[in-house]
Amino acid sequence: MAGASARPPTIPAVATPVHGVEHYENFPVASWLMPARLRPAVVAIYRFARHADDVADEGDAPPEARLAELAALRADVAAARAGHEPAAPTVAGLVPHVCAHGLDWSRFDALLSAFEQDVRVKRYADFAALLDYCTRSADPVGQLVLALAGRLDATTRPLSDRICSALQLINFLQDAAIDWRRGRLYLPLDSLARHGCTEADVEHAVRDGRAGDALRACVAAEARRARAMLAEGAPLAARVGGRLGWELRAIVAGGARILAKLAAGGHDPYAARPALAGRDALPLAGAVLRLALGGAAPVLAPDRPTAR
Repeated sequence: MAGASARPPTIPAVATPVHGVEHYENFPVASWLMPARLRPAVVAIYRFARHADDVADEGDAPPEARLAELAALRADVAAARAGHEPAAPTVAGLVPHVCAHGLDWSRFDALLSAFEQDVRVKRYADFAALLDYCTRSADPVGQLVLALAGRLDATTRPLSDRICSALQLINFLQDAAIDWRRGRLYLPLDSLARHGCTEADVEHAVRDGRAGDALRACVAAEARRARAMLAEGAPLAARVGGRLGWELRAIVAGGARILAKLAAGGHDPYAARPALAGRDALPLAGAVLRLALGGAAPVLAPDRPTAR
């Protein structure tokens, strides 16, 4: 539930993906935990998002060409909504699932608007601006999955949105060095200023492979925000129940684990990118069980950074 750009999670990859799903950072992985009847639709949504994200982010095309291709995808979505045959295979692949499950085409428009923003916008003045981006880059994915499961309503949507935006923010912290090399900065500029930092501090951190104390304090503050949002959304798993509920617990636990690794590294993603590995499987399984038993507090408790 889940992009740098609007990429769905490295984080939800705590579950085994179904064939054809590889990586998209704000995306609930279509694993064996997902109800089998929903997996084809989830994969189709993933492929659309992955393709559009690659248009915005990969290769050497100039911004004008990227925006033109995204505009063509937007036109295809409009055509599909009107009942016409879209040209792009990734949009055509959505049609049977949108029709079968009554999905809202406007959520695909929202994703495209976020990808277009990735081409145009490289800095965010404050957290409100960054969160607005997340509402389009991440939140629609969770809404689509809940709609597929027949569980999207006024009580589940806000919880899903908190999880999805939190995962997006966590991914930004993970990929801080990668994004800077791509010309993007997702630490809010006012947060940098509050901690006595400038973009020069980020440049030095990427160059040196090590952040200064002030920049690490800024990262820690943003991590706390993401963790609080993740905790706010965690009750969604119990609300939806079933296999999707277990998938959600795995996603929340994965996000919390990434934040724990970030803290263990002194909140310095410029020195080492926090990521999940095979040795995290057992701790994650325990975290998922604690969440199922109502023990969200230990799983999502703030982490103390390792002294440096």
